[in-house]
Amino acid sequence: MTAAPQARAVGRLAAAPDTVLWGRLPCADDRPVVTIDAGDSLWIDTVSHEGILEDQGRDPVAFFACHGIAAADVLADAVRVAAEVEHDPDVDGPHVVTGPVRVRGARVGDILSVTVLDLEMRAGYGIVSNRHGRGALPAEFPRGGSLDPVSILCTVDPAGSSGPAGAPGASEPRRGSMPAGPGDHRRVRFPLRPFLGTMGVAVAGHERAHSVPPGPHGGNIDISLLGVGSTLHIPVQVDGALAYVGDPHYAQGDGEVALTAFEAPLRAHLRFDVIPREAFVVPRTLWAETSELLVPIGLDADLGEAMRAATRAAVNLLADAGMDPSYAYAYLSAAGDFAVSQVVDRVCGVHGTIRKADLVELLQI
Repeated sequence: MTAAPQARAVGRLAAAPDTVLWGRLPCADDRPVVTIDAGDSLWIDTVSHEGILEDQGRDPVAFFACHGIAAADVLADAVRVAAEVEHDPDVDGPHVVTGPVRVRGARVGDILSVTVLDLEMRAGYGIVSNRHGRGALPAEFPRGGSLDPVSILCTVDPAGSSGPAGAPGASEPRRGSMPAGPGDHRRVRFPLRPFLGTMGVAVAGHERAHSVPPGPHGGNIDISLLGVGSTLHIPVQVDGALAYVGDPHYAQGDGEVALTAFEAPLRAHLRFDVIPREAFVVPRTLWAETSELLVPIGLDADLGEAMRAATRAAVNLLADAGMDPSYAYAYLSAAGDFAVSQVVDRVCGVHGTIRKADLVELLQI
């Protein structure tokens, strides 16, 4: 619901031992690794945690060699993060985040709007994992009650590849693929939808947040709609916002049932805008939008409560656009859609989708 100002690109933030956190998210005490003005854009490199974790050997060259990936195709920054960045899997989350980025002028109570201008895939492969009895079916997978992670290599199909008969041709979006089973040469192919699973701002106080559960700060929200052209709106908790991104995906189905999806590194071009707190009569919660959709977000450890929170957020968005709340509630029942973002991150996520085209008379678009 915000206009898109012209972005001023100010450079690239590499993923390096001194520019990332592993398993924790920034707090008020963290020093920014870069400072930009509101309205600026920045290229940010991200590293996937899959392939560098302790239960995978914390050696991405050796891990991916077992999956047929040459050492030259393993990202140097992933190797450095695995070797040099502090991480305790017993108390930290798995995710690597790049940042924090200080945005001049962002105040507590403002909204930081992070718009995804572009996403570039940094590798031709990635991993989907299920581990340690987690995921949507924790008593059933990994099969046999194994404590060893199940890590399945996914690959990016070559551009223009048609695959077997009936598979997509060059005119269709890029696709990824994975084997149908161990030692099976048949491939299952699916569309690529790159997005950043983690985008957020620093939490107030002196303690870094765990990287797994999302919250009012954003974090690991895992909403696959937030690809190129989308904007995530996050309430600022500390002056300067101290933004960060990570958990890159090449594809994910709603629910992310196995625990992770097609996890693989991205280079993201992001614009950081600030909406002043005075612009809203009522303080705002986390929400997102694309060119076609408003995306209210609900988060809670209980999936039913997450659904109710998403519904309240949707009513508030429509009321802000000019609808009577009772009529907004009725509209959502008639025309709004709600999906489970993920059920694997301790705090479940539900996101709604509201077509902007339905609201053209309200939004004056």
